[in-house]
Amino acid sequence: MTETRVEIFTDGACRGNPGVGGWAAALRHGERERLVTGAAPHTTNNRMELTAAIEGLAALQGARRVRLTTDSEYVRRGVTEWIGRWKANGWKTASRTPVKNRDLWERLDRVAGLHDIEWVWVKGHSGHVDNERVDRAANAAIDDMLRKSTES
Repeated sequence: MTETRVEIFTDGACRGNPGVGGWAAALRHGERERLVTGAAPHTTNNRMELTAAIEGLAALQGARRVRLTTDSEYVRRGVTEWIGRWKANGWKTASRTPVKNRDLWERLDRVAGLHDIEWVWVKGHSGHVDNERVDRAANAAIDDMLRKSTES
């Protein structure tokens, strides 16, 4: 595992919940930066938040030390507090109901397992420069998808 840390900032956006959604992840390693984005026509905000974290981590080459910053307590607490119990309980919650978004939680668990990750939460829309940037990028991904769908 490389010693220099990669910073990843993630955000998901949804217009309606469910509705059209977008996600973005900004990766920073030293002076190098990369932005990855995407959108989905019918999704939820939580799915977009999870997808942003998954795709940000999947964009890394090789095992890394990572600080992943998200404004989603659902993602941060899910991966740091809840996922172990969910897996031990056959992907059931404490109330014995199926875990929502299991497919994405399983993907996040696999990709996160490759790295040494510090999960950081920041309040959304609070002026955090990088969080605001990925919020704009997630919304731009929605706009791009909507524009392309009207052009076809």
